[in-house]
Amino acid sequence: MSDHILLPEGSIEKQTTTLNLGPTHPATHGVFQNILELDGERIMRSTSTVGYIHRAFEKIAERRPLYQITPLTDRLNYCSSPINNMGWHITCEKLLNLSLPKRVDYLRVIIMELARISDHLICNSIVGVDSGAYSGFLYLMQYRELIYEIYEEICGSRLTTNIGRIGGFERNFTNTAFEKLEKFLKEYPKQLKEFENLFTRNRIFMDRTIGCGPIPAERALNYGFTGPNLRAAGVDYDVRVHTPYSSYEDFDFIIPVGKTGDCYDRFLVRNEEMWQSLSIIEQAYQKVQEFKGADAEVYHADAPAYYLPQKKDVYTKMEALIYHFKIIMGETDIPAGEVYSSVEGANGELGFYLISDGGRTPYRLHFRRPCFIYYQAFEELVKGGMLSDAVITMSSLNLIAGEMDA
Repeated sequence: MSDHILLPEGSIEKQTTTLNLGPTHPATHGVFQNILELDGERIMRSTSTVGYIHRAFEKIAERRPLYQITPLTDRLNYCSSPINNMGWHITCEKLLNLSLPKRVDYLRVIIMELARISDHLICNSIVGVDSGAYSGFLYLMQYRELIYEIYEEICGSRLTTNIGRIGGFERNFTNTAFEKLEKFLKEYPKQLKEFENLFTRNRIFMDRTIGCGPIPAERALNYGFTGPNLRAAGVDYDVRVHTPYSSYEDFDFIIPVGKTGDCYDRFLVRNEEMWQSLSIIEQAYQKVQEFKGADAEVYHADAPAYYLPQKKDVYTKMEALIYHFKIIMGETDIPAGEVYSSVEGANGELGFYLISDGGRTPYRLHFRRPCFIYYQAFEELVKGGMLSDAVITMSSLNLIAGEMDA
């Protein structure tokens, strides 16, 4: 499709081309659309469209008890779904005024940081693919598989995990899970270093990413950027530090920041965050190992009204049977209240705004999805750039279609 641009009298008429980048196009990394107006291969204008999934999670949540909402959160950023699960559980615990044992917090930190690594390795390796380099993707993807094996050992799921419960985990971590974790901590640093050697000082990769899709700190803040995309612009905001949850205040780590907010800085920030996540996991694993005896068997809080009892108790104890029935059938009233809770998701601040009127389901629930916010800036980031830059900019923003419409 072509359009004509009227120029001053005496000038030659200029022709532009309209191109649909999405919604069903492999380069869009999901079901969303960009209508580009091109002058040759240079982008003159971009119009973004969301809403191709039509899932209505927020309305569905108004008819579900709290624990049945957890699988809905899996479908937001499905590259790091355990963080979504934990973020929702922490929100519920804030409403219910539950206090969790330290061991549960540390186990959650291990899972959330594994999920962050899984998300970042996908994002950065795909940025490599979109710049023409496929090897890095192959190097790292096998370690996402090992992370999935750890998930599978803990909860039986891999991609959409539904991991954990309000108050903790559904079961204690097995020795096999810890063995797989030790294997990952031992082997992944070497592969990550090799991945960095392939890209960080690679002249072709640098030429493709430096100066591509930049955003200054002030504009990023005005849009509502958070996470690696904001830190790449030079703002050191991290929910784990500024509003600690799950005992993150017990860990030592740094917040990597960039300067220009371009694709290269976003790549470097995510790479460094993977190193920091490895350090946090090692610290958390060491803390978990310090629990001995009965303390080493603690994996959930004392919250019988909201935490499913063990099956053996359901079959043998009337009280456990009653709690089990009420939770499964959604017959447990939740306190009236209004809370906002957020976690540092792999791609930014993931928030849950929950309003309860004292019934059995939320009166209102809103998900703060970071990708939905980033996508608003996409038109500004790609304007004046090349068509090929649009694809790599989309990759480096880590736009996940699951967060576009909720």
